Amino acid sequence: MSNAPAYAHVAISPVDIAASLAELWSPRVIGAFDDNYVKVAKVQGTFGWHRHPDEDELFHILRGRLRIDLRDGAVTLEAGQMFVVPRGVEHCPVAEEECLLMLVERKTTLHSGDTPNEKTRSIEEQLGS
Repeated sequence: MSNAPAYAHVAISPVDIAASLAELWSPRVIGAFDDNYVKVAKVQGTFGWHRHPDEDELFHILRGRLRIDLRDGAVTLEAGQMFVVPRGVEHCPVAEEECLLMLVERKTTLHSGDTPNEKTRSIEEQLGS
């Protein structure tokens, strides 16, 4: 008999979950592994400048286009592309049109890093609690 935890053997669609979200810039946790959360979000407009002093942040575009402004340039991502913002790097995500994205972050990562704003969501809100 194994001591491994039981898991539901069900495939999920990050695109469908992200598309179903009503609120922009309000990520939802859809999975977890090790010390990380997998989140999806529907975004449009500008999130605001912030940084995560102790955590990297992975952006993977599911649908649409996202520009991540950095103090020394910008990275534009199309559907199917990803970019990792290194810890401590100030960044500002911008979506001119609706964009669906997946994030992979450590569980300790605060939504808006060290700069809370009106779009900041607690981990409880992101977990759907």
